[in-house]
Amino acid sequence: MSMKYLSQRVAQIIDEELMSQAGGFSIDQLMELAGFSVAQAVAKVYSKESYSRILVCCGPGNNGGDGLVAARHLSHFGYRPSIFYPKQSKKDLFQRLATQCNNLKIPFVNELNKQLLNNTDLVLDAIFGFSFSGEIRTPFGEVIQTLKETNVPIASVDIPSAWDVEKGNIDGRSFIPTMLISLTAPKMGAQQFKGIHYLGGRFVTPELDRKFELNLPPYPGIEQVVDITNLTNERL
Repeated sequence: MSMKYLSQRVAQIIDEELMSQAGGFSIDQLMELAGFSVAQAVAKVYSKESYSRILVCCGPGNNGGDGLVAARHLSHFGYRPSIFYPKQSKKDLFQRLATQCNNLKIPFVNELNKQLLNNTDLVLDAIFGFSFSGEIRTPFGEVIQTLKETNVPIASVDIPSAWDVEKGNIDGRSFIPTMLISLTAPKMGAQQFKGIHYLGGRFVTPELDRKFELNLPPYPGIEQVVDITNLTNERL
């Protein structure tokens, strides 16, 4: 059976179930597991010898939190991340994640421009997640446009930012990343994506897999990610 692509609503329901009393997870735990998965997937594809300078672009929501966690782990892995986080959340969880990055001396940059990108080997896009809808608000319109114009490879977290979660890159309004790290299960909009595709978030129980008919592939050994490039490209 083919792996399921999630609608925005089903993705939200699964998250709610994971964080329910029956699911037992907290948002902190899921964010930590997701961010660690993202960092591991990046490290498998982009070596620190050739792609040490990683610019992590974070939005104000949970996708941005995943990016902050990933930046911390990438630093521990030996990369040299920097963080562009123009609209920082005031929630305690996000402030603690930012503090953890500060404690590792990971620099926060104030502006995304061509000069910065010229000194970047890889962009990690953690701006918008599967809750995104509607218009792109300031300051992220300019950010998306800048990323559309760069030749630096981009790895996106869960869904490429500003893509419609179900319909994909409508009218080409956003960039096309070179790599996508889907979390829990791929979202419907990712059916348009034809690049390197990994799945992360090894927190879905067999029971939850069966309940939502996700048909997830097995994770190899002790890995937190699995390469689904061939699985998803075959479906296109």
